[in-house]
Amino acid sequence: MALLEVHNLGVSFVTRNGTNKAVDDVSFSVESGQITAIIGESGSGKSVACYSLLGLIPQPPGRIDGGRALFGGRDLLQLGERELRKIRGRDIAMVFQDPMTCLNPYMTVGKQLMEPLRYHQNVSPADARRRALELLEEVGIRDPESTIDNYPHQFSGGMRQRVMIAMALINEPQLLIADEPTTALDVTIQAQILQLIAQLQRKRDIGVIFISHDLAVVADIADQIVVMQKGKIVESGDRTGIFQQAQHPYTQKLLSAIPADSKHSELLPAEPLIRVRELCTWFSQGHKQPPLQAVNKVSFDIRRGEVLGLVGESGSGKSTIGRSILRLVPVTSGQVDFDGTDVTALQGRELKKMRRRMQIIFQDPFASLNPRMTVYDTLAEPLLLHGIETRKTVAQGVLKLMDDVGLARHFVRKYPHEFSGGQRQRIAIGRALATRPEFIVADEPVSALDVTIQAQILDLMQALGREYGLTMLFISHDLAVVRHLADRILVLHQGEVVETGSGQELFEHPQQDYTKSLLASIPGRSLLQ
Repeated sequence: MALLEVHNLGVSFVTRNGTNKAVDDVSFSVESGQITAIIGESGSGKSVACYSLLGLIPQPPGRIDGGRALFGGRDLLQLGERELRKIRGRDIAMVFQDPMTCLNPYMTVGKQLMEPLRYHQNVSPADARRRALELLEEVGIRDPESTIDNYPHQFSGGMRQRVMIAMALINEPQLLIADEPTTALDVTIQAQILQLIAQLQRKRDIGVIFISHDLAVVADIADQIVVMQKGKIVESGDRTGIFQQAQHPYTQKLLSAIPADSKHSELLPAEPLIRVRELCTWFSQGHKQPPLQAVNKVSFDIRRGEVLGLVGESGSGKSTIGRSILRLVPVTSGQVDFDGTDVTALQGRELKKMRRRMQIIFQDPFASLNPRMTVYDTLAEPLLLHGIETRKTVAQGVLKLMDDVGLARHFVRKYPHEFSGGQRQRIAIGRALATRPEFIVADEPVSALDVTIQAQILDLMQALGREYGLTMLFISHDLAVVRHLADRILVLHQGEVVETGSGQELFEHPQQDYTKSLLASIPGRSLLQ
């Protein structure tokens, strides 16, 4: 008998504009000791289906339309709030996507770990603390005796996710639901969290529901895979069957969206557009602390028309290099030559004039776009500021940019919050292209997107790069994404370049241990080769 059996589940949301069927006749099961992955793009209904099992869908506007969810002989959908509260956190536990928004910033990690144990099992504070220390050590938190009394902001993203896993497991549940637990993490940290979940699942013989939008992420850990699209299950099966014999076009689309190697031209001119020599960018940490050496004596060239990939974990200095080239952060020492001009020496009007030729695409368009400006105003501003268009011709220029980035013209009067993540990134790309730059820094522009949207944006950037003749510095923590787009790749570690070469050279003959660790962390690499 399965640990959890879901039959014909239906969930709707009632709004002023009508009823939205979020989950439609969904059935699946989870076996004890196995990992069942539920896969689909944002909005496919995978999280709603799982949240509804535990009464975590707000009613209204949400409602359960029908179905059964049998767990331990009881139908979860028929239980009241008091009964569900006894199950949540004890028999069924959840690991949420963003631990920083789920952990209480006013409570120490230790108190938050002890809370569910004391609530469900009424153990003493001393026993609860001892158990919390054991769990922190089990999930790989270093020196738990000293870190248990720290607050969430004192942990890295990967460590916070480990704390969330420890909190979920502290009552030894039978079923663990992990909702996109690795989306915001570097590939190396992501690999560690995936390995940790798989190890704990085997050790404790629990069932796991792993929710993700990325088939590659679950390639190495899932026993069964359920593929959802628009609230329905379109395909399900074991891991080998889904990856090697996918039947449904949507599953095939998700598989094709996994970044693959692209053929890059070797006929680029030898003349560099940008020369970076002995670049140092350090940040002060206070009077009594030594400066943080974010970038230390980095040198490289970017040839005209080249896409140079810059790869490394968070904190390696990637974004700081890009912003140093654009003079968005102060450079401590070194030189950045752009087409023969030392950018580090420019000031005032000369720097403004140079910035027309150099632009940036930020990682999070929702944070970088002005929420009070329409798309029209966002795209018109750089056109008018740099004198590229006049008041009479600016509308034509804005519509041309909309066409270039694949957005419908009638969207032009909408605001950023009215768009999806992929559409907002298209707006950000359009804004960067508005000044008709020669060089663009693309700072993690696809890391927060679904794999299918990510593939669309990468294809768009390749097409626009050819159309505009762009030179690009493409920053990412994901070697697979960079290999798809870049002509050459620089590997950065702790502010220094440790290896460089073409994507093929780095993938087939990596020289440095750090590069090898990045390659080993690419999800699903062994199954997808």
